[in-house]
Amino acid sequence: MDYALQQLLNALAFGAEYSLVALGLAVVFSIMGLVNFAHGEIIGVSAYSVFLAAALGLTSPFVAVLLAVGMAALAAVVFERVAFRPVRYAPTTTGLLTAFGVSIVVQNLFMLLISPKPQSVSILNGLNQMWFFGPFAVSSLQVMELVVSGLTILALVFFLNRSTLGLAIRAASRDFATVRLMGIKANRVIATAFAISGALAGIAAVFILARRGSVSPDLGFGLVLKAFVACVIGGFGSLPGAAVGGMLLGFIEVGLLVALPQEYAGFRDALTYAIIVALLVYRPEGLLGQRIELGDKEI
Repeated sequence: MDYALQQLLNALAFGAEYSLVALGLAVVFSIMGLVNFAHGEIIGVSAYSVFLAAALGLTSPFVAVLLAVGMAALAAVVFERVAFRPVRYAPTTTGLLTAFGVSIVVQNLFMLLISPKPQSVSILNGLNQMWFFGPFAVSSLQVMELVVSGLTILALVFFLNRSTLGLAIRAASRDFATVRLMGIKANRVIATAFAISGALAGIAAVFILARRGSVSPDLGFGLVLKAFVACVIGGFGSLPGAAVGGMLLGFIEVGLLVALPQEYAGFRDALTYAIIVALLVYRPEGLLGQRIELGDKEI
């Protein structure tokens, strides 16, 4: 029973982490049609800001959390202003290449200005403790990750449904041209979407740092690829789909980790993507995506 509870918490925690990052991707994609592969470097900026602050004498985990989220939101807005705004009306492939370019440049800056090697960050280690409930032992980090992710998603839903700017973002995801005709500034809507995306990445970075205890230049790259897969599973452009896809991906990964014998553990990623491909064959638009009829293609 204890083992089953631990694996359930593992699946929920990983799923919550993937959902947070996937939501950040989906918010930007729903408005701009941009798959922001530089989103992983926003996680890196957040983590390195905590590392540098700790090196300068920061000792408060609470301040470190605020710094991580704030710097991630700021970095996302800066990326939008410097890199993505000039190519906003360019073809989709241009935005995609720009995102990859930003990712590579920022990763190299981390290596040149700080270090190519992982750097220890211990200020958030206190979040990762064992809590005992009678015969059960659970990780405090996993519980906090699940609770904080749930509250964050609820706050995002409230913002998108109750605030004027949130309603503008939802409207822009359906028909940006009409939103601009209503007198709402495009730059403000897009900058807000990037700031939300960055804040979600910053929250994820806090839990990554607390779990790993170190930061490296490629910290967020692998995670953003999994978040991209989660968005595809749920249906790209669908915010509920991104959350559901991230949670499902977490359950698939942990389920395979439990089910596979030790000698076949190396096949986990291959089987994970095989399951995802099977899902997409059945639902090519994603679990919560909308089917769009494109008609017959001429050859």
